[in-house]
Amino acid sequence: MTFSRWWTETTAALGDHLPLPLAALLLALTTVLTATAWYTFPAWLPRRLPRLPRPRRRRSARPHQREPETGSPVTVIPQPAAGPVGTVVTADRLAAEGRYGEAVRERLRAMLHQLTERQVARVRPGMTVTEVVTEATANHPPAGPPLTAAAAIFSELWYAQRPATADHDHRMRGHAGQLDDLLATRPTDDDR
Repeated sequence: MTFSRWWTETTAALGDHLPLPLAALLLALTTVLTATAWYTFPAWLPRRLPRLPRPRRRRSARPHQREPETGSPVTVIPQPAAGPVGTVVTADRLAAEGRYGEAVRERLRAMLHQLTERQVARVRPGMTVTEVVTEATANHPPAGPPLTAAAAIFSELWYAQRPATADHDHRMRGHAGQLDDLLATRPTDDDR
């Protein structure tokens, strides 16, 4: 049986039992209800589905080791490491290996450590690069330009996920040196 013959017989059988205006009204109502459900789809679903019990898995004799992910674009702001010297050495090593994005991140960590050490900005967990730059610039305005440029490089590489190059690392090294020079002339609270 072809589709056109099936359609003709089905509509004829429907017309024998249902008047045409009522069939058109039901068809229009079905269309409106379907469109409304489609438009408001997430609203009528429950927020949380009931939790089903999980089947227990047997543990293997040796636990699997997860390798840490590198280059995650979701990093908020790198926290200061143990000290700027170790971080700079790490950044130089990463740059020599061609891992320029990670080298840029380590150089920014060294800069953040300097800001904390010289009491220019208080870096707290969860702060974004922009917040640190704003606080540091408010406390020591000459530090603003190198920090802003370094934050732009970091954001371009880690948030916008652009590929890092040696030029990015070279520029970041220059901004870190400039910030180091600016902060070396600023006395700490202990010196005052």
